[in-house]
Amino acid sequence: MENPKRENRERVANIVLENKDLFKELVTITFDVNNKVSIKAAWILEWICTHHHLNWILPHLDEFSNKIKNLKFDSAIRPCAKICEHLATAYYSKNENGVKKNLSIKHINTIVETGFDWLITPQKIAVRAYTMNTLYFFGLEKEWIHPELKHLIETKIIHESKGCKARGKFILKMIEKHQKSH
Repeated sequence: MENPKRENRERVANIVLENKDLFKELVTITFDVNNKVSIKAAWILEWICTHHHLNWILPHLDEFSNKIKNLKFDSAIRPCAKICEHLATAYYSKNENGVKKNLSIKHINTIVETGFDWLITPQKIAVRAYTMNTLYFFGLEKEWIHPELKHLIETKIIHESKGCKARGKFILKMIEKHQKSH
């Protein structure tokens, strides 16, 4: 796979979709952080989790949540940040999707910790946007998250790119709305 064009990601994802046993290997390669192939593995992992089977990541949540903090390449962090956002969204979804049963407090804590690390270190806009959403959702139950997230948005993120500023303002409104309803 030369580049992340849609057809390339889809083609390689289909190989994995046809043989689910390859998924475990895909997760392993994603976290082989010194290998540039890990970037391409992360693209495919995210493609499968986004377009096909988020629940395929569930048996691998220990590895996923424990190793996302070790990712080095921007191009691997972005797809993993998106998977975190999908997990958070699914966790709070009214649909029974298996995520609520399988995503433990330990997994959530590790994802939250990594998310805050991503927000205080230089990251691409997409990583920041996905992470702010993830932290917003997990902050619905963990009371300390929203004040910390709000502080980071108001003091740091609001001064970054237009995209970060816009998403930050949106998340601040969501936090405010949530606080009023509780």
